[in-house]
Amino acid sequence: MAGQLTVDLGERSYEIYCGSGLLPRTGFYLHTLDLAAPCLVVSNATVAGLYWPAIEISLKEAGFQPHLALVPDGEEAKSLEVAAGLYNAALDAGIERRAAVIALGGGVAGDVAGFIAATWLRGVPFIQIPTTILAQVDSSVGGKVAVNHPKGKNLIGAFYQPRMVLADTDALTTLPPREIRAGLAEVIKYGVIADAGFFAYLEEHLDQALRGDRGVLESIILRCCALKAKVVAGDEREKGLRAILNFGHTVGHAVEAVTGFNTYRHGEAVAMGMVAAARMAVQRGMFSAAETGRLVRLLERAGLPVTMPALDPAAFRAALGHDKKIAWGQLRMILPERLGRVQITPIAVEEIMAVLGLGNPGAKEG
Repeated sequence: MAGQLTVDLGERSYEIYCGSGLLPRTGFYLHTLDLAAPCLVVSNATVAGLYWPAIEISLKEAGFQPHLALVPDGEEAKSLEVAAGLYNAALDAGIERRAAVIALGGGVAGDVAGFIAATWLRGVPFIQIPTTILAQVDSSVGGKVAVNHPKGKNLIGAFYQPRMVLADTDALTTLPPREIRAGLAEVIKYGVIADAGFFAYLEEHLDQALRGDRGVLESIILRCCALKAKVVAGDEREKGLRAILNFGHTVGHAVEAVTGFNTYRHGEAVAMGMVAAARMAVQRGMFSAAETGRLVRLLERAGLPVTMPALDPAAFRAALGHDKKIAWGQLRMILPERLGRVQITPIAVEEIMAVLGLGNPGAKEG
């Protein structure tokens, strides 16, 4: 039986279902939402090859008219050019105001499909069927949808909540080890920002998660979703509290941008960013070296990078300048106070550069 929890957002509330065997029952779950028959399923060739046949049958048996639209694998799918092709697909599929756009895949599929759902006809129903750990614990929940700009990640987007999330743990058995590890970075993030007990649970059960233990994975996914749902319910549009979900992302997104969005998985970049944020907090006297050590050791056990690559300082500085958390010209960064608690902290770019060893403050960088 699937685990279930509610993201409480009033009239925009929705259910998250997590467990084994959900994908072949997609039509059953969607049938409860009073949707029109046409639906557009956005996926990539790899994921669709694994799951589309069963989902297509399930949707048709429930009375839907599913249409599949394939996007490239990886961050290159999150572009305005790909979005334009999906608008054409939505038109061809007859997607009207009550017809759903369904994301089938990882965070990339969810982001671009959600962007289409938010903007086609000024908004049509959106369903998330995440198939990676990262998407199941983070990007499928909370309604952030976006495409990239060449100068920064997720700069073109919206807050647009899904109508339902179906997280089938069976899908995780087909993931390559690197994707499992990358997803665990976002899992570890939740322990740092909101739940020290959960961080300790991960220290104890990480090896089981890496081996694909479905009971442990379901527990992890539901706990992360519950933590995120609580934050989103309190601050849907990131006016304050929700920014804590970006722990590790200021530096992580800059690393992704400077390396062309194709060198590191998102979770790998976030892992580097979390360690960088922890070390900045230690330098400021906010966070202990001992807890930083616990974070580094857990990330290393998960097979994630904890040190920065060699990067061009000028390009990295420019990428930080495009961070979405800049407000009134001031960059804000999420820094830990202790495991389970972080704070939103104004910070100078020069301080970030100095801590990362990417140039001296005030020095000219080539």
